[in-house]
Order: sequence, then structure tokens, then C-alpha cells
Amino acid sequence: MKKRLIAALGMAMLTTAAMGISASAEDLVLFTWEGMFPQEVLDNFTEETGIEIIYSNFDTDETMLEKLAQAKGGDYDVIIADDYIIEQAVAAGLVGEIDKDIVTNFGNINPLYQGQFYDPEDIYTVPYGAGIPLIVYDPELTDVEIKGYNDLWDPSLEDAVAITANYRVINGITLLSMGKSMNEEDLDVIAQAGEKLLELAPNIRMIQDDNTQDALLNGEASAAFLYTSQVTAVLAENPDLEVVYPEEGLGFGIMAAFVPADAPNAEAANKFLNYILEPEVSKQCMEYIGYYNTTGAADDIVDPSLVVPDSVTKGEIIQNVSEEANEAYNKNWTEFKAACGAN
Repeated sequence: MKKRLIAALGMAMLTTAAMGISASAEDLVLFTWEGMFPQEVLDNFTEETGIEIIYSNFDTDETMLEKLAQAKGGDYDVIIADDYIIEQAVAAGLVGEIDKDIVTNFGNINPLYQGQFYDPEDIYTVPYGAGIPLIVYDPELTDVEIKGYNDLWDPSLEDAVAITANYRVINGITLLSMGKSMNEEDLDVIAQAGEKLLELAPNIRMIQDDNTQDALLNGEASAAFLYTSQVTAVLAENPDLEVVYPEEGLGFGIMAAFVPADAPNAEAANKFLNYILEPEVSKQCMEYIGYYNTTGAADDIVDPSLVVPDSVTKGEIIQNVSEEANEAYNKNWTEFKAACGAN
């Protein structure tokens, strides 16, 4: 999840080169993307604890993992990255366990975002925001009440649906509509998903990753499947649109914070993790980055548009699959785009 939502920081932050960091015992080296925290949150942590934060940023998850591996799990105290890369870091022995004697706010985390594939026992990570693609539609332009993915196949939506262009995600929501996993490995089931996806083609108006929400705003589409940042953007322009948390379950991605295995200041790192799980701090952070709130204890005070309803109790993250399964997903996607008349 690259931070497309976040404007460039218009503030002075302590930034260092990704390598060669020099920090004292009173410092905490935070390694993540640019613009992940309001400056006020970082300043208040320093004021409360006396621990200075050195903010170092990377451009991609892969860059982070490479530098963490070069440091053999050291150099950095807290890292925030995406779910799939954290799984690789844990497997490589580069991630330390959370000290729950210090992180006493761990219980504030919404259970929906716990027990995920990259940390099934919840011993290494603290979630820091979720990206959740959702359906948004204009009730004035549709004859059907959309409740889930299956409704996108309704004949009344012919040539009226805009979708994003991620082949695994679109295959995934088709599988969810069938009661299957987004990470299905059975080639016969994937083929069945491909057949169902072809049945959606007449309803597709647009397949596009960038500014897909504009099709809703200009009336070109009456329903759309959008990334988190696009959902936020379109609702800011037209709050009368309906947002759907699909009844078949969510597909989402999670950013999470962890302490490297050989962090120079692990105690300070755990104090920081405990701090960002405080409800008021979580509120400030999520409203700043615009991702879904993962700290359940903050749900009552954060912007309601960043809270998944209590009725949503299941979700799944797209993971790596076998080469054979991936080829089958690509085949589905190629045939689907051809049926839609898309390149």
C-alpha cells in the first residue's frame, strides 16, 4: 500500500539516510514510508517519554527488507511495512517478539485485524491501518440495492460498473462471491471463477486503476469497486453515494509495525507501539493517513468513515499462490479483459 492518500509532509521531520544511521540510547529510529505520522504525534511521544524519534523512510517494501537484512535485524527500532513483506521478514528471523509487558494496549486492537497469515499468533506485529477496497454506488442511478459482490452481476447494471485493474483482487472478489477463498489454489475452482468473471463483462464500463472514482462523479458509471483512497476521495465529493461492505466478506491489506530482532532500542520501540495504540493517538494517525482504523478502542472517536461496521467479522488478505494457480488467474484476467473490450 503506497501512500497515495498522503500529501507530502509540510513540516520539519528528522530524516536520516536509510543506512549509516547514528542514534543514541535516548533515540528511536522509525523506518517507514514518508508521511506516515502527523508531526504532533511524534512530538508528543518525545515530550511524554524523552525519547527522540529519528524518522527514516523507504520507497518500497522490498527496499526495506533489503536494508533490514543488511543490518541483520538491527539499525532500526520500529518498522512499519505491508503484510506480505513482514511475512518474509519473520521467516528470515529479522523480527523480534512484541514485549506485551510494555505494550499493555495490545488489547485495543480490533480482532478483525489479528491472527493474519504473517503473524497468526499475534506475537510480532501491531497493525497500523488497513486498506479495504469497497463497492460504492449511486442509488439515484441504480435499480438494485447493492449488498455484496454478487450484485455487481445484476443485469440492470449493464455497462454501468467501473472496477480497479488488479487481476488478483478482481479474481479474488469473484471467488468470494462463490463462497471460496481469494487465495484459491484448486485449478478447477479458479476456472469456474473465470467463467463467472466472463458473465460480468457486459456490466463493465471501465477497468482502470487511477482515478476510477471519477466515473461515479461524472455519471459515467453508477457503481464502482474502488481502492481505499478512491472511496475516501469520492465520498468527499459526493457524500450521498452508498458505500457497501460486501456481505461475502472483505478483501484487505494491512500495514503493521514491528520491532526488528536486533533493534538497538527495543524498550523504546515497544513504548512507541504502546503509544500508537492509545485511542486518541490512533484517531490522529488514521485520520491523517486516511486508512481504516485498526485500533478498535478508537472506533468511537475516529472519523466514522474509517471504521468497518461491527457486522463485518470476516476478511482475507491476498497472498502468494503457486505458479500454476497464478497462471490460471492471469488466464482468467486476460480473457475477461478481452470480453470487456479492454487492453
